[in-house]
Amino acid sequence: MQEIVQKYYGETLTGSQDLQTDACCTDTSLPHFVKPLLALVHADVQTRYYGCGLVLPELLQGLTILDLGCGAGRDVYVLSQLVGETGQVIGVDMTEEQLAVARQHEKYHQKAFGYKRSNVRFLHGYIERLHELELADASVDVIVSNCVINLAPDKAAVLREAFRVLKPGGELYFSDVYSDRRIPLTLTQDPVLYGECLSGALYWNDFLQLSRKHGFTDPRLIDDRPIDISNPELAEKTGNIRFYSATYRLFKLQDLELACEDHGQSVVYRGTIPHHRHAFRLDKHHFIETGRQFPVCGNTWRMLHDTRFMKHFDFYGNFDLHFGIFPGCGMGIPFDDAIRVDQTSGCC
Repeated sequence: MQEIVQKYYGETLTGSQDLQTDACCTDTSLPHFVKPLLALVHADVQTRYYGCGLVLPELLQGLTILDLGCGAGRDVYVLSQLVGETGQVIGVDMTEEQLAVARQHEKYHQKAFGYKRSNVRFLHGYIERLHELELADASVDVIVSNCVINLAPDKAAVLREAFRVLKPGGELYFSDVYSDRRIPLTLTQDPVLYGECLSGALYWNDFLQLSRKHGFTDPRLIDDRPIDISNPELAEKTGNIRFYSATYRLFKLQDLELACEDHGQSVVYRGTIPHHRHAFRLDKHHFIETGRQFPVCGNTWRMLHDTRFMKHFDFYGNFDLHFGIFPGCGMGIPFDDAIRVDQTSGCC
């Protein structure tokens, strides 16, 4: 399957206009501060962009970022500007044709950004086998990926390797494609469906369990959207399977709890994260307004306290008390337009 993906993205697709679904097309409105950064990225790089989300987490200045499946490097070059000249962005991809485009324009971007030296590096390899690229344990602050992990045959290995190379308190922040059920084996062998990021998609609940198994105890959904399959032939093949583009953040934190446990804790956001003066959005369910006392579970407290976000919050409480699980901490499918009711029974 890796050979099929390499051919699809290296030869079949000459640009994003060749895609047959909107699975690998970002329709999220760009934040105002991103638009001037993107304007500095070479047109050849932008044309070869295939992504389903926005993978630009907060507070990246001076950090080391790893982009899994960087392609022609659009996200790498935007991140290059966000980490600054003292930071570093490493892009990994298995498709030589894509990497050739990225490398061809490295000097162009160094000059455009006004850097004395380039702060990007592109490596040819597989995201399931980062150890072969000599990426050391606990060497990366943040990992990003944009609509690529679904293409990896061994997704468990991707998560395992990501956890290994992340520093404690670091995070895997990525967008990808998920399904509302497990994909039939026959569809996973279809080269077009696989190349279009559909038949390699994980069933959302299998993804959550796989993440927890490999160290990311509490995956946090940031946003999601349904995927429109406008191609009639592909829609006929996939039938009633529903697909979603979703962005998650997974923190490398030891001893997180399996549920949202209430320890009577709260935080107050100081409004000091750049471009987020009035509020900070940790995930889909945590929109924290500046200056307002915000009750949090123990896991959320640690995601803010034991990470790069710490100095931007005031923290109240500890883990001495326990009041059970936070109300509304549900376990159902998290995506907005999904069918939530089992029509054959009263089961949750």
